[in-house]
Amino acid sequence: MSVTAAELQQEIPGFCRGIRYFADTWPDFDRFASAPVIGEGQASIGDARDPAAVYQTLLGADALRYLTLQLTGSKGSGHPGGYASSAEAHAALVMLGHTNIVTEVGHHAPGFYSAMFLDGSLESMGIRDMEQMQERFREREGLLGHLSGAIPGLLAPAGPLGQGQHFAMSGALLHRDRLFPVTIGDGGMGEPYVLNSMMHFHTAYPEVTNFLPVLIWNGYSQEHHSMVSRLSNEEMIAYWKGHGFEEVILVDAKAFDDSGQEGAYVDSTRFSFGQRIAFAGAVLEGMDRAARSALGGRLTAFIFKQLKGSGVHTLGAKSHNLYPADTLDQPHIIEGLQRRALPPRAWEIVRENFQRAGGGPAVETVVTEFELELPELGELPCEEFPVGDKAVPSTAMGALVAEVGRRDPRFVVTNADGNEASAAARHGERSEGG
Repeated sequence: MSVTAAELQQEIPGFCRGIRYFADTWPDFDRFASAPVIGEGQASIGDARDPAAVYQTLLGADALRYLTLQLTGSKGSGHPGGYASSAEAHAALVMLGHTNIVTEVGHHAPGFYSAMFLDGSLESMGIRDMEQMQERFREREGLLGHLSGAIPGLLAPAGPLGQGQHFAMSGALLHRDRLFPVTIGDGGMGEPYVLNSMMHFHTAYPEVTNFLPVLIWNGYSQEHHSMVSRLSNEEMIAYWKGHGFEEVILVDAKAFDDSGQEGAYVDSTRFSFGQRIAFAGAVLEGMDRAARSALGGRLTAFIFKQLKGSGVHTLGAKSHNLYPADTLDQPHIIEGLQRRALPPRAWEIVRENFQRAGGGPAVETVVTEFELELPELGELPCEEFPVGDKAVPSTAMGALVAEVGRRDPRFVVTNADGNEASAAARHGERSEGG
């Protein structure tokens, strides 16, 4: 049962001001959520199989869903459905302390904003409660429709599909001791270069595996079926392994369904509570195994299969975006929010876990919130060419480029013209042929 904030007979946390509905309680709440499972001074859960960790991961997933739906409903605009199908995967990454999370899906913006709200990162831009987040959503000086790396705690922009993996691979190359998960929608898999780009990167840097593609396989690309929606689980695993991935871990909500849903893609929020917990446990344990594999030197992917729109106002293609009539006073939005409502104490538990995960709020811990130290290049060798003399630009610049590479080993040169045409081989440089 859920009640409105006005009907609630208990005090709500300050950051919850503006949240419309609260639940009385959750099953076994006192047993598994009496205190945050990420303790003070800790950066992650201790054991992915700990029942309290699983329970609180599910709390986090539903908190993300609730915020995403109310945020988009507040403006009758935005995209709740795609992100909703990823909620358990995102919550699992946070609870495991892997908070340098990138996405290639611009339409998942409301969910990522919700995560930054929960960990307190948005306070640095004046957003301290739900009411303020709603006011700033989809406004020029606020939370843009697609992700921007300028938003506190977010690592990179997300908009055109199929690009997020580049940011994750760059982060992995520069910061070898951290994991860079990147969520990829199966709509993004329709772009021709998602797996291709990771295959090229692995060829160039086979030792750099600390990025983790997390495929959100929900059956849809925006409002139509995705190109990979008809693949079987075995075919999808083979597809990734065919592109060089050594470890491919797949968790399919269908395997946990006790509600009799039809089709290959199902909504885990319709399961019995026990099966919801079992599903969340499989996601948390599988994600932990994937993270350890990627950090341990194996090219790894995690595939998360769940129906688009899981846990919000509707399912499938219709869940993709809200229209002007899809506002907070409409029955289908109200019902969706009431289904995902949490007790006030649950909101406190989720916030404390998210604030501690990764060592602190994302705005204080993720790599893009700090300047990357670069070596001093000093004076570089330059050659002046007389006006009118012919010179091949790539050849003329070659010595300069090579010297920069000697002074900064992280300097990367990519070359589309081929080694001979550009004379790159003349300078003894390692380059990529086109």
